[in-house]
Amino acid sequence: MSNKPDNYTVIGLQWGDEGKGKVVDALAERCRYVARFCGGANAGHTIVTNGQKYALHLIPSGVLHAGTVNVIGNGVAFNPRRAIEEIDALAERGTKLGPDNLRISSASHCVMPWHMLQDTLSESRLGEGKIGTTAQGIGPCYSDKAIRSTAVRTGDLVDADALRAKVRSIAAEKSKVYAAVYGAEEPLDGDAIAEEYVEYGRRLAPMIGNTGALLRGAVAAGERILFEGGQGSMLDVDHGTFPFVTSSSVTACGVPTGAGVPPQAPGRVIGVIKAYTSRVGAGPFPTEQDNEMGQYLRDRGNEYGTTTGRPRRCGWFDAVAVRYAAELSGVDELALSLLDVPAGLDEMKICVGYRIDGRSVGDLSDGADEAFSPDTMDRVECEYETLPGWSEDIGQCRRVEDLPEAARAYIRHIEQAVGRPVGVVSIGKDRRQTIFRGSLVAGEAT
Repeated sequence: MSNKPDNYTVIGLQWGDEGKGKVVDALAERCRYVARFCGGANAGHTIVTNGQKYALHLIPSGVLHAGTVNVIGNGVAFNPRRAIEEIDALAERGTKLGPDNLRISSASHCVMPWHMLQDTLSESRLGEGKIGTTAQGIGPCYSDKAIRSTAVRTGDLVDADALRAKVRSIAAEKSKVYAAVYGAEEPLDGDAIAEEYVEYGRRLAPMIGNTGALLRGAVAAGERILFEGGQGSMLDVDHGTFPFVTSSSVTACGVPTGAGVPPQAPGRVIGVIKAYTSRVGAGPFPTEQDNEMGQYLRDRGNEYGTTTGRPRRCGWFDAVAVRYAAELSGVDELALSLLDVPAGLDEMKICVGYRIDGRSVGDLSDGADEAFSPDTMDRVECEYETLPGWSEDIGQCRRVEDLPEAARAYIRHIEQAVGRPVGVVSIGKDRRQTIFRGSLVAGEAT
């Protein structure tokens, strides 16, 4: 029997786009709170139910469940404009959000127009060396959070006079910097920006508050929380493929500070992986298939960014990277998504080891010559296991036993290579296309 709190943490174990939104949606109905703790509108979580598709960027993925309180934590880079756009879009489709089911941390930091401008200017200046940002202003927002004097927090939105003074001052300073560093010709209009954000504050004020206290109270009362991660572990600012990473702590390690809860609060950690690997933007990708195989996976999986629309790079499943990410976050079980996408391939490959200059790289306890580090990923050669593929359409399967033997064997090989059980298998986009396989998730054990 686990002594962990009865909470869930859902994180991605690859480079994002693993299908976290669907897993969160599947678990949210049994949770009182669904809390985002990292990232911002650069996230893109997709939910499909009854043939309807919902693409969420800032609003937590528990939004479609009545009785669930969705929390945007202090660790999120909060874009008020994008949040209101999502709130209005959801309202048009019959899902209304207000203080009863959406709470926003007053300590989260606001993405401002100058942050998105800086993102664009900086990437343009870097040229071929660009990081591959989504241009959502996330990095510059977190930079100002660290600088402090040029930061705007969500709680500032509710004091109109103070906000006006702060925005005018920061806009004037940013205009001088952007002109000097990037050659920007047009200064920022501090007055217009101030009035825009004052209006956002009026609209959002009933939902802004101390979400850390709210969640700590839930922990003390034993109310179940689901902590929803954004991006993927290999994009973590500290533990990913730096500098080609996001700007926040996206592993389970980031939950306590990003949500304002005790270290034990994350509870059961569920690591989401897709049946292959994808990546958006620049950076190392050892198993990438920049060929017909990669294009097959891209087309079958509709691998185009929810936020940016950019085509994703695709390749074989990388068990070395996933095992590293699972160990880092203390993952209890895996949720395997998009198992339907590789259907039609004659064979499937799993990267089970790396080599650099003839030396094995990985877990030293397994006899590797040197320990794995994301810093080495641009120099490794992959060692693959090859398994038979399957051609059957598995979208109607409702039990693991209904899957083709080749698909079941693929799941077993992933478990062995990663060292974690696969408790959830997704075989399509719809909510109903989810198989619970002896899951540790309460109520779903078979």
